[in-house]
Amino acid sequence: MGKTKTAFVTESAPEKKTSQEQYREKRERQAAEAKAREAKKIHIAGLKGGQRVKTVEAEMPAEALAKSESTSRKATRAPRIRGKKYQEARVKVDKNKAYPAKEALALIKETSYSAFNGAVELHLVVKKTGLSANVSLPHAAGKEKRVEIANEKTIEKLKANKIDFDVLVATPEIMPKIVPFAKILGPKGLMPNPKNGTLVPDLKAAKNFSAPTLILKTEKEAPLIHTVVGKVSQKDTELIQNLETIIKAVSEKQIVKAYLKATMGPAIKLSV
Repeated sequence: MGKTKTAFVTESAPEKKTSQEQYREKRERQAAEAKAREAKKIHIAGLKGGQRVKTVEAEMPAEALAKSESTSRKATRAPRIRGKKYQEARVKVDKNKAYPAKEALALIKETSYSAFNGAVELHLVVKKTGLSANVSLPHAAGKEKRVEIANEKTIEKLKANKIDFDVLVATPEIMPKIVPFAKILGPKGLMPNPKNGTLVPDLKAAKNFSAPTLILKTEKEAPLIHTVVGKVSQKDTELIQNLETIIKAVSEKQIVKAYLKATMGPAIKLSV
């Protein structure tokens, strides 16, 4: 006999739903889920409907934090106490008085307490930033600078990496030969350029170049000019002439306040 197959008959297969019925059930399910979510929301006065309340950790802004740290450091920093020599020098100067140049220079020499030959500094408060001027001082401040007028011999020196000058003056004709040595001259501040007056139009102007030249300009973000008039050991007449030359270059009309001081010494208000 052959094998017998037995089939069990159960309930009939479920009816297949139409696409419209499936879509309707899906919409009903989505509506039920939305209703459940709505029930979980909390409404707070001032919020629009449906907006949720989210708790976040408050952070102090970076600027406020930096300011707070700075204030904290300032609070713990001990007040600056000037040395005895400065205190003794300071009492000789009337801070409310504006001194004429001659008196101011006499006080500078009296109040300078450095063991070395300090500089006579000039600090100007001007009306605006962006002021600049080039000025040749009638008297060099200290040691005379060695001025080199660029020529073929200069090029040979540079090839041998020999620099025996403090200022290099050049004309446009020889500049193409100097440019290859920019990496040597640039870091030393010796590269000729029109801003400091070391790039001159012709050989005659190069020979008339004056070494003690100052570039006067304000700070980038403040109307302040800082420069040097000369050395404490220089004659008063030389210092006064240098001072007058600088003030003329800046223009008295642009100067709000002026102060003279030694490298190590109190500031003395100058009458301009």
